[in-house]
Amino acid sequence: MKGTVRKKKLTLWSIGIVGAAGLLVLWSQLGADNVSGAGEKSTFVSGSWTSLQQERGDYASYLAKNESAGFPDREVIIDASDYAMAEGDGIEKLDNYEGMSGTSLKTGEQGRVDWKVNVPEAGFYNISVQYYPIKGKSSSIERSLLIDGVLPFEEADYLQFDRIWDNELDQVKRDNRGNDLRPQQFERPEWRELLLKDSNGYYADPFRFYLTAGTHTLSFVSQREPMVVRQLRLYQDKHPALYEETVKRYEQEGLKKTDGQLITVQAENARAKSSPTLYPQTERASAAVKPYSPELIRVNTIGGYNWRMPGQWIEWEIDAPEAGLYKIALKAKQQFVRGIYSTRRLYVNGEVPFREAEQIPFRYKSGYRIDVMGGDEPYLFELKKGKNIIRLEDTLGEFAPLIREVKDSLFNLNEMYRKIIMITGASPDKFRDYRVDEQVPNLLKTFKSEEERLTAVSKELKRLSGGSSDSEALLKTMALQLGELIDNPDTIPRRLAAYKSNTGGLGTWLQKALEMPLQIDEIYVASPNKKLPSDGDGFFTRLSHEITTFAYSFFIDYNQIGNASDEKNPRSITVWIGSGRDQANTLKAMIDETFTPETGINVNLKLVQMNTLLPATLAGQGPDVAMQISNDIPVNYAMRKAAADLSQFPDYREVANWFRPSALVPFTYQKGVYALPETQTFNMLFYRKDVLKELGLDVPQTWDDMYKLLAVLNKNRMQLGMPITTPATSVPIPGQNIPPNSIFATMLMQNGGQFYRNEGKESDLDSRIGVETFKTWTDLYSDYKLEREFDFANRFRTGEMPIGIVDYTTYNQLSVFAPEIRGMWGFVPIPGTKQPDGTIRRDTPSNGSGTLMLSGAKDKDAAWQFMKWWTGEDAQTKYGREMEALMGASARYPTANVKALDSLPWPVADYDSLKEEFEWVRGIPEVPGGYFTGRHLQNAFLKVVVGADTEAREAILDYAQYIQDEIRAKRKEFGLPE
Repeated sequence: MKGTVRKKKLTLWSIGIVGAAGLLVLWSQLGADNVSGAGEKSTFVSGSWTSLQQERGDYASYLAKNESAGFPDREVIIDASDYAMAEGDGIEKLDNYEGMSGTSLKTGEQGRVDWKVNVPEAGFYNISVQYYPIKGKSSSIERSLLIDGVLPFEEADYLQFDRIWDNELDQVKRDNRGNDLRPQQFERPEWRELLLKDSNGYYADPFRFYLTAGTHTLSFVSQREPMVVRQLRLYQDKHPALYEETVKRYEQEGLKKTDGQLITVQAENARAKSSPTLYPQTERASAAVKPYSPELIRVNTIGGYNWRMPGQWIEWEIDAPEAGLYKIALKAKQQFVRGIYSTRRLYVNGEVPFREAEQIPFRYKSGYRIDVMGGDEPYLFELKKGKNIIRLEDTLGEFAPLIREVKDSLFNLNEMYRKIIMITGASPDKFRDYRVDEQVPNLLKTFKSEEERLTAVSKELKRLSGGSSDSEALLKTMALQLGELIDNPDTIPRRLAAYKSNTGGLGTWLQKALEMPLQIDEIYVASPNKKLPSDGDGFFTRLSHEITTFAYSFFIDYNQIGNASDEKNPRSITVWIGSGRDQANTLKAMIDETFTPETGINVNLKLVQMNTLLPATLAGQGPDVAMQISNDIPVNYAMRKAAADLSQFPDYREVANWFRPSALVPFTYQKGVYALPETQTFNMLFYRKDVLKELGLDVPQTWDDMYKLLAVLNKNRMQLGMPITTPATSVPIPGQNIPPNSIFATMLMQNGGQFYRNEGKESDLDSRIGVETFKTWTDLYSDYKLEREFDFANRFRTGEMPIGIVDYTTYNQLSVFAPEIRGMWGFVPIPGTKQPDGTIRRDTPSNGSGTLMLSGAKDKDAAWQFMKWWTGEDAQTKYGREMEALMGASARYPTANVKALDSLPWPVADYDSLKEEFEWVRGIPEVPGGYFTGRHLQNAFLKVVVGADTEAREAILDYAQYIQDEIRAKRKEFGLPE
């Protein structure tokens, strides 16, 4: 009886699980945008809103200024080798280069080339460039175009030429557990012709350049990466015909529909891509993909979130069995963006076949589905017999003018915000009437113009997407607030925080609106009468997938990183890494590809929480090597005999020369060195070019210049950014120190001071220089009221904080985070202290991370070989490029290896500034008890600035004594001379 009851309960429990899984699958498919497209006819006209602010010199203004110009049907070809002037490194003429007949011109990553061109008739011309992407630093090639020595519009300063990438191997490699490994990408350069266009995608059509009749000088200025140029061509790029007209051409040319053909191409087997980030992907959340495995990792799709930025393209090769007309369909997933849809431009054999193919929409829907080009009445495409190339390119399509208008609106609203806070400050007195509508020129007129603009954009967005969405809601909210501020201008000061929040949201909207991801599993090229396969994403398929993967999760450890080989090498080491899985997989692939084959040493790489390093080491279960360790950990372990002294290895001196001496300072203790540097970062001065120009300010070179600039900023209620807290450069570990404030350290070093004296036995903060520097530093926050905590990127974006001294990796964030201010900011070496001889001393401390060898490592020689390989030029360069390829420019790697840093794809001018400051970088030594230094320096600062009841001199002397006592106690504990 009991057994029967138990069986009934078990049966009911099983039915409950299956039912819940079914409901989960069903629920995951709900919420799709099942709208069919546009509603009423569009009344939106891009460019209808004239800015009342300063002229920006952008492409839209350039077109408006020359709107009466014609479009001459002329063609002018310029041979690159027939230049009038060339300057810079790497300029070289090449005959019959890589199969291209004639003489080509090699241009370096810096320099300029001028060509004289005779224009037969005035008007607008498109310009194309025939180029070959020679080996460089694996980044996109950038050039600026000047016409008669002048930049025609700001977007012409950032012309981008793509490199061409492919999978390194035809077949996907697998690890010893049967899982597919991500295919490595390599360059496969070939000659290409590129029409000059907007690299951000704000303009769907190629740039048009206005030229008067007569002789002109066209100039290419190198910004990044070398390339070979064969010719430039001025001509009129013709728009493709409409599909209806194309069908008539098919009939006139006698093209026939093919019969019974179905060609299936696995999308992950693309022949070429514009970026190494477009590597094949692994899809484990659906059973619809091919190849599919509920148990093992399979490479089975391409695109996804990596394929989201305008201009990125992927090409596939189609082998057509016969010439004729075909339909094209994709098994794709677009559940990334809703409210707007992803758009792609389709090329067949290098040309857009008809106008409708310029904007092919992929609307939101959960899961994979079959998208047929043209929908219920499929478009027909002409393919030749044999090899055909199909390309899909990410484009903003119909959303481009909308996004462009929002970008302009955001720029104007941020400018109004800056002008308002010049009067009210960032925190206005809510009981005071500032009359900002009278004091700020054109304030209400600008608000009215932007309200109308955002309202029109939100209506057009709703029309295009077929319904309301969160994308539209944010624009309506901003427009609604602007309307309320126009009606009640006296409320502007007290609603300033909400205004700033909404403009910040608008900036985020702009960043997200540029992203249009699409993931593809298969491509079908079929005869018009051929039935296409099903999407394979039915209810019972999904239910089976959910149950199977749930069951496998009990038996498979997906956190274990497999090896590429089953070979049992006699030597092996254990390495811990504490970052992310993407970083760990990239490192593991590099180990299997180069380190293990070259040395015969197996590496057991473990992705762990680094807070377990200390207890694991104490328990004798720690690794041989720990990576990405903060600067203070190696010396703390060395004091306790837990870290190995690397200077004992015979080739240490050679290895040390790979880094700047400052990078090794924190790892040096008692004449031993206990880690090798991985990353090294330091401060740079970031500034807004447009805001400083508006205020009539120059970039400060010295601290005296900075004080003068501060007076002007304070007068205009703006801020200088100098943070108190230091950004994390490694994974946090228990016992990790608070590093000394970088601004204080900068001032101390520039004045000839130091943190410790007498070989680290005493703190030097109580010296005359230490006390005077502390007072100078605290006065900036007490007298000039600098803010202690802030979001620099957001405030820099609005212009509220137009200048700041922050970590140089902020460059990566701003490059991605704030597209609307591209070209309006720069970074240069920090202000320095003028010396008696007139030179400027720009010392600044560095922060970073290192690789540590534990003293318990059984095979220290093998561990040392791994550390040398990992911190060497080749591995650091490849890892840096892989990270940038994997996650974009925001993940640019701040390597400590000097030659590897030279090999990373920085724009030349920016990297020159970085190298200039790098010469002044100094390390802060770690000493026993030194963890009190950063902690009590911060305590003294807070006591003076926040408490405001203690003199700076008294505070630093009191806390310096605490530091002295702790250093003395620790030296006694470790048996060191006092």
